[in-house]
Amino acid sequence: MKVFINKSKTEEDLIAGCIKQKASAQQALFDKYSGKMLGLCRRYVKDVLEAEGVMITAFTKIFERIGQYTGEGNFEGWMKRIMVNESLQYLRKHKNMQLNMDIEEAHHLPNLDAMEDHLQTEDLMQMIAELPVGYRTVFNLYAIEGFSHKEIAEQLKINENTSKSQLSRARVYLQKRLAEMEQEIAISHGNS
Repeated sequence: MKVFINKSKTEEDLIAGCIKQKASAQQALFDKYSGKMLGLCRRYVKDVLEAEGVMITAFTKIFERIGQYTGEGNFEGWMKRIMVNESLQYLRKHKNMQLNMDIEEAHHLPNLDAMEDHLQTEDLMQMIAELPVGYRTVFNLYAIEGFSHKEIAEQLKINENTSKSQLSRARVYLQKRLAEMEQEIAISHGNS
């Protein structure tokens, strides 16, 4: 009795196939990473359809430039950088980076230990999605992607202090929202 093992294509095989512009390799690469990459684009571009458009444009660039990937470093990281750059380009093109709003100072820091059982990843992602575009973009680049303020300033063509200010305001906003959530949880448990 023969047993056939259907091995999924390795990343190297997919890259090699994409370099040769094989549609099956491109589709397999897209299928493998599109969910994760859409999530990344959604952190910058709120509208789902617009984020999908950004992701598809970025995949097109990935397929065009895949021969430039040297094999050094993480391939997924290389793709993420293209996705982030495309998301930022979208925001600049649509002038959404200029949107700011004043947020009153957070006077109460939330008790995260008390909220631990109630706070879900989806709640945090929703709070981040509610941030004004400029705050959200800097927060994502700094806190999630790991860029320095200098790198963010270069990417967004802003002053380094503006990046720091946007991050600070994003943090204040998130603290305020977490404090509100803490109050809602306390009220709901007080009425139980």
